[in-house]
Amino acid sequence: PPQHAHTHTRTRLFLRAWPFHSNAILNDLKHPNEWVRGCTLRFLCKLNEPEILEPLVPAIKGNLEDRTPFVRRNAVLCVYSIFRQYPDLIPDAPADVEAFLKAEADTSSRRNAFMMLFQCDLERAVNYLVENEEQAQKFGDSFQLVTLELVRKVCRLNPQRKSAFSLLVYNMLSSKSPAVVYEAAWTLVSLTGAIAAVRAAASAYTQLLTSSSSDNNIKLIVLGRLGALRERHMKVMQDLTMDLLRALATPNADIRAKVLEIAMTLLAPKNIEEVVLALKKELNK
Repeated sequence: PPQHAHTHTRTRLFLRAWPFHSNAILNDLKHPNEWVRGCTLRFLCKLNEPEILEPLVPAIKGNLEDRTPFVRRNAVLCVYSIFRQYPDLIPDAPADVEAFLKAEADTSSRRNAFMMLFQCDLERAVNYLVENEEQAQKFGDSFQLVTLELVRKVCRLNPQRKSAFSLLVYNMLSSKSPAVVYEAAWTLVSLTGAIAAVRAAASAYTQLLTSSSSDNNIKLIVLGRLGALRERHMKVMQDLTMDLLRALATPNADIRAKVLEIAMTLLAPKNIEEVVLALKKELNK
């Protein structure tokens, strides 16, 4: 695009002058200022010239052990970028990143490392997850979202592994993050059709409906999920009809209309009296 023409020109000139600047880049990768090191690593993530990246690999890997989280998380991204494009330049990257992940404490750095393993060495990522299943609740929101994505991918490739991950996903339903709860509920239902699991997922969805931290778009998506559950698990949803009706407290008319639409399809002798009383209260309001 025209607005990027000057940037592209500068990049081309830089690449032509690379032999004269290699020492400068190496010095920046070892610079005492962590901001310089981190920004240099981010810059190198955008390069796709193997002859430029090859001599820098040792210095890049050295930054995986830097004392500053900002540098480490960008070093992992840089290793990931190089390995994805030119695995021959850094063939031991998965093993290095796995070791890094096991020793790392920074949440963002660990998330980046796990994402690299997820994309480049799925079996290593699965092994790490299995070994650290009990710590999954402490992984952090972004890490947990990647974990759930990995679980879905692994179970699509090998459905026999579904039971191995059900408890891990179930525990994530108690997360404080609405995004994690939503993804965990969706993942759990895709893993198993057990009544207890479906009820737990549906309950998590209804909690999102009444949560003040969920915006209207999320609530409409959740209602779509609940509608899908109703088609396959009517009895479970009937038991949660009153929980669903609590979402009538929202001021959004579209959400209230959708809640009523789903609730009217869940009517049964065991819940009809409670539903009528709830609707009368809403009318009085």
